Amino acid sequence: MSECPHVLDLPRPEPEPLSDTCLACRAAGTHPVQLRICLTCGHVGCCDSSPGRHASHHSEQEGHPVMRTLEHGENWRWCFPDGSIV
Repeated sequence: MSECPHVLDLPRPEPEPLSDTCLACRAAGTHPVQLRICLTCGHVGCCDSSPGRHASHHSEQEGHPVMRTLEHGENWRWCFPDGSIV
């Protein structure tokens, strides 16, 4: 893992999840493969292995760079602009 400039700008403490699932998947009637939380605003979206790729779309649309996994037993963050684990 490496630090990136985007991590330095994240709110502390990190935001709470705004939902318990990907609401875009729920609305579309699909199931998320894995969940991610936006570390800027708390938006919960599905991973890129899900049909909707809603976490990536949220990052692109909102300009929020870093997300964290919400999967049990995992603790990693991903920076979309840098394309790396941070």
